[in-house]
Amino acid sequence: MYSKKESRYENCEETARWLRDRVRTPPCIAIICGSGLGLLADTLCDPQVFSYSQIPNFPTSTVPGHAGELVFGTLQGKSCVCMKGRFHVYEGYPLWKVTLPVRVFKLMGVQVLLVTNAAGSLCETYRTGDLMIIRDHINMPGLASLNPLIGPNDDRFGPRFPSLWDTYDPNLRSTALEITHRLGHAKLTHEGVYCMVGGPNFESVAEAKFLRLLGADAVGMSTAPEAVVAKHCGMRVFGLSLITNRVAQGYEGQEAVDHNSVLEVSKWRSQILQDLVTELVATICCQVDNDQQPY
Repeated sequence: MYSKKESRYENCEETARWLRDRVRTPPCIAIICGSGLGLLADTLCDPQVFSYSQIPNFPTSTVPGHAGELVFGTLQGKSCVCMKGRFHVYEGYPLWKVTLPVRVFKLMGVQVLLVTNAAGSLCETYRTGDLMIIRDHINMPGLASLNPLIGPNDDRFGPRFPSLWDTYDPNLRSTALEITHRLGHAKLTHEGVYCMVGGPNFESVAEAKFLRLLGADAVGMSTAPEAVVAKHCGMRVFGLSLITNRVAQGYEGQEAVDHNSVLEVSKWRSQILQDLVTELVATICCQVDNDQQPY
């Protein structure tokens, strides 16, 4: 049930104020680390670490591979915040709670959201360990009215009916592709469509075939709600999937995927993903907003 009290602007403002009172430099870039990808946060210089349990109004992460820490620091001279672990609908959280950190980041001055995930491949040309730059997404829960923007709209965050046609920033995408060529990872990198499903079970064969027919190249259990809220808030968004497994689209000759194997692939490819994100952050220019309200 939607609660005005729990999801009101003031709650996000309270959390943002609590963090602003404690961090040395407010972030302009936020990075959400997917399953097993929290090592990205370890690259931040001069880090300040807060457990989710310390932060007012924050939920806690319950999934292995999601450490449950907010890390502030600098990367390539840019002030950043990293989420070492995200929240999911399948953990029992409503979508407004899953996406609460994005709105908090907006109130802290974040202008760019980089969101990563572990995903299964639906595309025959994708291999385990490849990277997929997200060009667009299919939000299956959203199509069934499970959307983080449901409920009374607060115009201080964004418009009632936001357009999603350019959710994933084309300039950031093209820059990332250039970086992968320069780093020698062009053969590992694709641009494609990410599909979010609710989870926590992995997809059945029939479901996988259905998603492929819809045009999805990879599938996972996150990212779309965070991207929707970031777009609603006026942020630039970049999405990156690490392909951790091939999704079974037949009933024979396929090993069943499990979460431990996902984490193993994430560990294997963490350095390549870390290098790409680090180089991408170096290219991002954050504008000083003189109209931002002080905390």
